[in-house]
Amino acid sequence: MGAKIEITEEKLDMLYAAMEKNKLQPGPLMPTLHAAQNIFGCIPLPIQKIISSELDVSIARINGVVTFYGHFSIEPKGKNVISICLGTACYVKGSQGILDAFSHDLHIGVGETSKDGLFTLEATRCIGACGLAPIFTVNDEIYANGSVQLVKKVIQKYKN
Repeated sequence: MGAKIEITEEKLDMLYAAMEKNKLQPGPLMPTLHAAQNIFGCIPLPIQKIISSELDVSIARINGVVTFYGHFSIEPKGKNVISICLGTACYVKGSQGILDAFSHDLHIGVGETSKDGLFTLEATRCIGACGLAPIFTVNDEIYANGSVQLVKKVIQKYKN
């Protein structure tokens, strides 16, 4: 179900290299977590345990940081992450309908990943593009002045 995490020797080597580099700087936890998120696509408990051991930071603290910040995830995300802004300007202009359309068409709820691992659906707060409302993103691509009609086209684009 959904995306799977791959913990390979190559990825672990990358994580250890990032931790060695970050240990030389004050406050190595956040840059290490960013590196882990980029390497593995999420920061599950086994990775948190490695970071805890290497940086001498409690797992409770690491898990608290990982679950507090929206950028981090303990579950693998899909190949394409769809984020719909639910900030005030976007919401007033119909972003909830866009979110509902993605949810319906992909058969997933907010925070879930499709069974084929292609899509993860996220709701986000203001991303600072209120003049382009309603707005959503797919990975790094921004869709301004979004609409429910655009949803099927976007899904089809990323399925290919």
